[in-house]
Amino acid sequence: MSNKRGGILERLDNGEVVIGDGGFVFALEKRGYVKAGPWTPEAVVEYPEAVKQLHREFLRAGSDVMQAFTYYASEDKLSNRGNTAQEKYGCTAINTAACRIAREVAQEGDALFLGGVCQTPTYLSGGDKASIQAIFRGQMQTFKAEGADLVLCEYFEHVEEAEWAIEVGLETGLPVACTMCIGPQGDMHGNSAGDCAVRMARAGAKLVGVNCHFDPFVTLEAIKLMKAGLERENLKAYLMCQPVAYMTPDAEKQGCIDLPEFPLAMESRLCTRWDMHRFARAAYDLGVRYIGGCCGFEAYHIRAIAEELAAERGRFPAGSEKHIAWGGGMKMSTKPWIRARSGRDYWENLNPASGRPYSAAMSRPDNWGVTRGSEMLVQHAHETTEEEDNRVKQLGQQMRKK
Repeated sequence: MSNKRGGILERLDNGEVVIGDGGFVFALEKRGYVKAGPWTPEAVVEYPEAVKQLHREFLRAGSDVMQAFTYYASEDKLSNRGNTAQEKYGCTAINTAACRIAREVAQEGDALFLGGVCQTPTYLSGGDKASIQAIFRGQMQTFKAEGADLVLCEYFEHVEEAEWAIEVGLETGLPVACTMCIGPQGDMHGNSAGDCAVRMARAGAKLVGVNCHFDPFVTLEAIKLMKAGLERENLKAYLMCQPVAYMTPDAEKQGCIDLPEFPLAMESRLCTRWDMHRFARAAYDLGVRYIGGCCGFEAYHIRAIAEELAAERGRFPAGSEKHIAWGGGMKMSTKPWIRARSGRDYWENLNPASGRPYSAAMSRPDNWGVTRGSEMLVQHAHETTEEEDNRVKQLGQQMRKK
């Protein structure tokens, strides 16, 4: 693709801040296009216009990169536990469709597009390096063929698998970014956040950081540790941050997926646009230059980031004349108490109520601690059996009693 402002590394080398897009699986699940549980992206084939519209919303809100909806679009995930997407459509067709949708929308603006891979059921089941890299290679060959501007290896709980993905990404000749779904406690095999950043950079990733599992502010604590690790080893890599849009101060090592509200009752934790303004400023001041979002991020969250950093970027996103809440629009309200809220200082100092009189301020995470090496994580193609279902439900009840 040809872009006026150049590729991802050229933009970053020129001192630009690059704004990513937001969450697709959660947004499209809420809209009725993605199935909760497998979270696989066959919607790019079944409902391409829905996916395209979401890309356009993020582009208009200020995103500089359209991330193709290829999350969990690997052969093993598309056929895992009764999923029939691999049989119906195939891995290549899904990845190809996702890339073409993202590329089309990116070309409507001065945006880049990327293809992404993530952790695999095969790794969690104890698979070897060769078999797992073959899975990544199948996806990444499609990204290369469809003209992606960069490859993203994201959502890895284990830095070892992230390294394997980076190695395959480098085979494409494209810039490789890598983000892990970890917090300040590090990965699930005991590697610190700082060491994870060092290993990703040494493996060849030009951008390293964190995505998913934790809120913007917990995520930035992990980014601080990554930055310190890179500086300690004199390694150069751009920092990248794409957190969830839910407050997770009570989450522990596995983040939001351990919270009892996950995934179908997370709305009461949703960050406001003002949280995103604060996040964008803190991330920028920390030195993060690729700032985007993951699960829960809607277009207005991305717009808040773009508006907060408008001075640094030299522009506001399209439609901001109608959107900026601290501007003149609120002064046009018929209600005087609404007009009194037109200043930015009001919203920045507000501690919003949840509206739930008897709700807990925080939750107790489930903390199963199950990761690669556990018999319970061994995956299979057939549907989850009744025996397996009963077993995990019983374990869940025991966990909640502790």
